[in-house]
Order: sequence, then C-alpha cells, then structure tokens
Amino acid sequence: MKELATRALSGAIYVLLLIGSLFMQETSVVLIGVLGIISLAEFSKLIKLKTVIQYIIFFILYGGIWYFCFNYHNSIASKEAIQIILVITIFVNLILIKDLFTTKRIPLFKSKRYILTTFYLTSGFIFMLLIANFNNEFTPLLLLGGFILVWVNDSAAYIVGKNFGKQKLFPSISPKKTVEGFLGGLLFACISSYFIALYTETLNFNHWLILAIIVSVLGTLGDLIESKFKRQAGVKDSGVIMPGHGGLLDRLDSIIFAAPFIYLFLRITSHVS
Repeated sequence: MKELATRALSGAIYVLLLIGSLFMQETSVVLIGVLGIISLAEFSKLIKLKTVIQYIIFFILYGGIWYFCFNYHNSIASKEAIQIILVITIFVNLILIKDLFTTKRIPLFKSKRYILTTFYLTSGFIFMLLIANFNNEFTPLLLLGGFILVWVNDSAAYIVGKNFGKQKLFPSISPKKTVEGFLGGLLFACISSYFIALYTETLNFNHWLILAIIVSVLGTLGDLIESKFKRQAGVKDSGVIMPGHGGLLDRLDSIIFAAPFIYLFLRITSHVS
C-alpha cells in the first residue's frame, strides 16, 4: 500500500509539473531541455558511455534548433536542418526496431553509442520542442495531447493486460506485456483521441485518431527498445529519480521514440490540408 501511494504521489508531481510548465513558452523550452539532460544521463549510464561529448551535442543541437527556429524560423537553413535531423532520426529509429526483432543484443560499438545519444534520444526532445512550437506558433496542446495519448495507452495496457492478458507480446524483453494489453491500450488511446480533438480544438478527430495509432504502436516499440537496453545493462530501471517508477527515461521512452513520427505526421498534414 505504501509503495502504491509513493508511486501515485511521484507520478502526480511529474504530471502536474509537466502540464504546469507546458503553457508558457519559456518554461516549456527549459522543461523539455531539463528532461532531456536527465534522460540523456540515464541512457548514457545504460549504454556505458562515460564522456561529456553527448551532452555537448545535446546543448548544440537543442539550443541551436531553439535559437534559429524561433529567431530565423522562415530561413531555408533552419528548415533544411530540421528535415535532415528528422530523416536521420527516423532512419536510426527504424534500425532500432530492426535490432529489437532480429538481434539478441543491440550492437553498441562506440560510434553507435554517439549515434544513439544524438539521433535516438536528443532528437526525441528536439521534436517534442518542435511539436510544442509547430509552424512557428506556440502549440502546447499538441504536445500535451501526445503525452495524454501515451498516458492513456500505458495505463489501459497495464490494466487490461493485468486482468485479461494471456498471450505474451514480447516475453524475451518484457515478460509482463501482453497482446491483450497492447490492444486495450490502443483501443482506449483511440477513444481518448476523440476527447482530445473535442477539447483542445487543435486537430480534427481523424488526425488525432491517426496520432493515437502512431503513439500506441511506436510508443510500445519505444518502451520495448528501452527495456532491451535495460536488460543488456542488467538493471530493472533506468534510474531512481521517480520513487515507485524508476528513472525519468522509464516514463519518457514512449514519447521520445514516437515524437519524430508525430512531427512527421503533423508536417504531412499541414502540407496536404
């Protein structure tokens, strides 16, 4: 009972801090950056990368995107830089999906560790920043909607899986995840997309419905990939910053992995609508 109360309290503080900071542009930029640095530290420990180079890259890329996109947002250079980062990030994420299904251990030679810290983790926070400031407008409800979809998907998957789960989804990586839990998370995320569309008045229901599918599928893959990194490192949690939950990366792995794909979908819909 005490553990459940601790988990609920730390989770509530995390959610309130996140929501409270998203609605001011300056605080949202700082918050996403701080979350990124903490997650980067946890991930670096998982993959045994004991340098400061990945932090320097984070500050250069995150700070550079923030500065040039918000001061020179119409420049061709800033748009092309984002497109290049997006293409490389999606390519790296697709390789991680391949590694999830085809290898017992994700290869972690030194150059790949820097590629992962840059185009798996750092990029995830860059695209969270860009989602919250989409098309050069402050759009915190877009990012908040993404987080809500992740929370609904994770919570529903846990509840449905615990009560009705029989068929294991990926037993070698995450024994507690079930197919029934995954489908339950997907279903409730799709249902919640209607209310997100209704109350945020950002995108129409069809767009939020597609985003719900993107978040559920890719968020689950992101969770499994992070679980595989933890299994390789021989640890249960990525850190201890959130009592009852583990590390911050444990809570953000889904949105980190899904964020580039969410941003890509938003770009596509903005060009075809």
